[in-house]
Amino acid sequence: MTAPSAQPKTLLCVGECMVEMAPTAGGDFRMGFAGDTYNAAWYARRLMPKDWTVGYVTGVGADAISDRMLATMQEAGIDAGAVRRVPERTVGLYLIQLDKGERSFAYWRGQSAARTLADDPGWLEDVFARAGAIFYSGITLAILPDETRETFLDALEQARARGVVTIFDTNMRARLWPGAEAMCAAIMQGAAKADIVLPSFDEEQDAFGETTQAEVAARYHEAGARLVVVKNGAGEILVSEAGAELFRHTPQPVKSVVDTTAAGDSFDAGFLAAYLQGQALPDAVSRGAELAAQVVQAPGALVEPR
Repeated sequence: MTAPSAQPKTLLCVGECMVEMAPTAGGDFRMGFAGDTYNAAWYARRLMPKDWTVGYVTGVGADAISDRMLATMQEAGIDAGAVRRVPERTVGLYLIQLDKGERSFAYWRGQSAARTLADDPGWLEDVFARAGAIFYSGITLAILPDETRETFLDALEQARARGVVTIFDTNMRARLWPGAEAMCAAIMQGAAKADIVLPSFDEEQDAFGETTQAEVAARYHEAGARLVVVKNGAGEILVSEAGAELFRHTPQPVKSVVDTTAAGDSFDAGFLAAYLQGQALPDAVSRGAELAAQVVQAPGALVEPR
């Protein structure tokens, strides 16, 4: 499966960009902007040629920090033309804490404007009409109220019917959901609209109880995905297409893990940047794994690729 050649060379990443407070070596915090799908957009923009547009779809406020976020997106080369301004809201914030390279988060996002990104069905349909590929995540679904989540999923279905490639990273954050049952149901609804699903094995085990990567892939194929790439941290990656396992990829060992923030996001970007340009699946998976290995060896979500 490759991106339809008749579609525009535009990758739209959809979700929430937040203010990130990341720890520094001196014990202070550095402010930046990040979020799972935004991280993927940032990396994809650095990896994809200039004849591809990488855009971000979200909502922001009309305040100074929202202005700064938009300016940062544009400076990174990300098209912010599909960002909604919501004057009565602002952007969310999260703080990263590290323990031996593993991160934990504290969030302040109750009034996040990103929660309104699917409030206008006509606007969303027009935005998606510009895309050749649309990337969204479990967090994208989690921040939306139930009624506008349905609007979002309907817009994805319409885009997919027009030949747009839809890509879903299941990225599960239990604290964003009222309970495990609601989270799992929404994840499967999101997967049902996707051509490509990019789950993480540890999260799938915790949420759905599977004991093998093959079981994870089979569930997403049954939901309608044609291609499933089951990430597994530093472990073996399983790649399955049309219900059949194609191959497994073992990433190169990492010398030292500094910060695992954006490991999965960078993998997604590396994989998609290669795959959407028509590179072979093994090469695309390898590129994603190589980029993720670079990212976990440096602090923060956004690390310049080598």
